[in-house]
Amino acid sequence: MINHDDALKAVESSLDRPSAARIYDYFIGGDTHYAIDRDFAEKVRERLPLIGEYCLTSRQFLGRAIRQCVREGLRQFVDIGSGLPTAGNVHEVADEARPELDTRVLYIDNEPIALAHSTLLLADTADPERHHAIAADFLRPEDLWDRVAASAVIDVREPIALVINAVMHFVKDEQNPDHLLDYYRARLAPGSLLVLSQMTNENPVDEDERQALLDLLEYYETTTNPACMRSMAEFERFFGGWPLLEPGLVYAPAWHPDEHTVFAGAPSQSRVIGGVARKP
Repeated sequence: MINHDDALKAVESSLDRPSAARIYDYFIGGDTHYAIDRDFAEKVRERLPLIGEYCLTSRQFLGRAIRQCVREGLRQFVDIGSGLPTAGNVHEVADEARPELDTRVLYIDNEPIALAHSTLLLADTADPERHHAIAADFLRPEDLWDRVAASAVIDVREPIALVINAVMHFVKDEQNPDHLLDYYRARLAPGSLLVLSQMTNENPVDEDERQALLDLLEYYETTTNPACMRSMAEFERFFGGWPLLEPGLVYAPAWHPDEHTVFAGAPSQSRVIGGVARKP
């Protein structure tokens, strides 16, 4: 983990361009963002008015999935592509679900700015004995997993809840996501859970929405995080055939909805799909 002074310098040096992590934070109601991030976000919202609700859907799914993982007996969490610790982050949800405060969380991101913010924010909200943030790249699986194994909070010999939430739409097929997921699944102990979600372009309500989703991808081509979308069938392969917890791979609002779930009455409008699978 970088130190506090280096974290501040990294934040200050990033303010000349939008940060994908801070844009997401803005859309879900966090407070770690700046004018340059908000301006980009509002440009996107003009073309796709529900983009904020789509991001909130991903965040709400994450919270419900973490609570389910706790109910399933998991006590350690590895969150790859975690972005900023913000509204409803993993360690807070896990601690709420386990008053015994025996869960452990490792946040991983390859964006220096995300790690910098994590260092600053975790200092205020986390238990340093149980919650860490490290730098590693999802696209470099061997190095990433070596860092997980070397961390002070995760025992890779025991079941892990591996969280890859709202990340796969930033991994295009030419980056070989199948190999990446194969590698990570192989490293997990039996009984581990895999939490996956991403945006989908399946079944747009009309031609305008179909074009708006294409425009969204075009916008993100100008950022450091070019994106793609997948159908349910294209996405399901990432679970590697592992048994899915009920209700399977679904639109995220249909996955154990609660009283706060946006799009609960019309899950397919959320543009987000997700599921949780267990390693046999």
